[in-house]
Amino acid sequence: MGNYTVKTASTPDYSILNASIQETFTAIDRFEWQAVREILQMRDQELYLEAGYTDFKEYCQRELYAWGGYRRINQLLGAKKVIDTVGELGEHIKNERQARPLLRLVKEPEKLKEAVAIALQENPSPSESDFAAAAQKVVPQLPRKKIQEPLVPKIQEPMVPEFPTVKVTSPTHHRHGESGTIEADPPNHWQQIVTFADGSKELVNNADLDAPSVPFSTERTYPKEYAEAIAQIREQHQQELERLEQELRIGLQSQATARAEEQVQQELASLQQLFQQQKQQNIELQQRLDEMEALRQLEYDNQQLKQRIQELENAVQERPTQEWGNTLTKQAAKALNKEVKRSLDKTIDLRSLAQEPPKENAQECLRLMGIALGNLASAMNNTQALQAAALLLGSEPTPIAIAYRAEQLQLLPQAVSEIRAVLASPACSWCDYLSVAQEYEVIKADYWAELTTEEIELITALEKTESSKITEPMVPHETPAESGSSDGEVIGLGSIVAHADIYCALYNARGEVIEDIGDEVWVAWQHWRDRGKKTDRYFKDELRLL
Repeated sequence: MGNYTVKTASTPDYSILNASIQETFTAIDRFEWQAVREILQMRDQELYLEAGYTDFKEYCQRELYAWGGYRRINQLLGAKKVIDTVGELGEHIKNERQARPLLRLVKEPEKLKEAVAIALQENPSPSESDFAAAAQKVVPQLPRKKIQEPLVPKIQEPMVPEFPTVKVTSPTHHRHGESGTIEADPPNHWQQIVTFADGSKELVNNADLDAPSVPFSTERTYPKEYAEAIAQIREQHQQELERLEQELRIGLQSQATARAEEQVQQELASLQQLFQQQKQQNIELQQRLDEMEALRQLEYDNQQLKQRIQELENAVQERPTQEWGNTLTKQAAKALNKEVKRSLDKTIDLRSLAQEPPKENAQECLRLMGIALGNLASAMNNTQALQAAALLLGSEPTPIAIAYRAEQLQLLPQAVSEIRAVLASPACSWCDYLSVAQEYEVIKADYWAELTTEEIELITALEKTESSKITEPMVPHETPAESGSSDGEVIGLGSIVAHADIYCALYNARGEVIEDIGDEVWVAWQHWRDRGKKTDRYFKDELRLL
């Protein structure tokens, strides 16, 4: 039977294991460049001084001796200099070993870049040997010549051997402070045979001796099999340290990322809270501005009143008291007569209306009764009379609303008269009626109640006749898009409009949009200029552009 390998659950696949090995070496190279950046920061900012080291070399020898000390650090810094010099081509140099043969060209940047380009042409993923061959092509390096010893040896004078002098420095040694010489070879690597001044010879440990001119080894030597085992243990220990260092770095990066995300969330929450506070402050500031504007208006009115009072006081001082009193009496009497005449127009006897209801024109009698009650409520400041007047007139129970309603109803006789005059004409048409009725649109319900049944039927017939003349393609109800101009213009601020419903009294009227509030607008009608109510609110689809 042939040899074959049985894959178990614990045996990894070749492709997976190979990819993992390559990723591991790539990570090692990446961490090597990261170490170079940190070393540059330590050197440039001189942070090693905080630990008491006098220079960067001492720091490397003491702290980084396990990774090659100052010599290895110089190699890494040289590789960093090579990568910085070649610029964009430096991304193809993966580690320090590939940059090592290029270091001799770093003082000639053009030749250095040429060497890297040659290596990339021959191999898209160049190795250390590819870079070395490319550097040799650009700048050939002659082999070193060996220094040959002279054929005739020099005749030297016999020299008296000098034995190194040592001193016992260990306080625990019984010969502490005594000096001696080393005349014999050491029996091992950690002890010496010292001959003292009294002629005695003793075996002393290297750690207990001091000889500036003789470097004593303090490390103990082991047999070959022990040395290999120790080296293997050290290698495993180094790999474990690197693995732990990598895990620690990854953990610190994850922790830093989580902490940064948490800080970002906290900053966003604080910004949202600050925005809400700013919004509330803006609202409060706007309210204060409105209050200040109201106070300014009140102050202005107060100044006007003070000025008027001052004028009246000056007038009182200028006129005699009797003459001024007669003037006030005359003005008061005139105002009272005007109010009485207005309230009792067409002679209303409230007592007779209470005893017997009116038989003819009852609506007009009730309306005049409401006006009279409103005037009496204003004169007597009677709330019950004010509410009664509001019920009769169909308005809000406030003096301003009742006054506005009474001002509208004063136009009622004129409206009924003009409409009846139009309807009495034999050639009366629907347009003739609309031209008059649109001026009294606000009191349409009032003048409609005053018309007779025959007049209402005549208006209905005119409307039906006009609607029969309108063909189907005509646009009695325009959509918001159709009510604009041909070039797509829509109703907005400053547009000249009319009502879109042909049966409305405002169909032929002309108005201007004075405020745009989205789907609705405020329109100021031209034929309402002389009235108390000059504007009204409409949806945009109720209007059309003129």
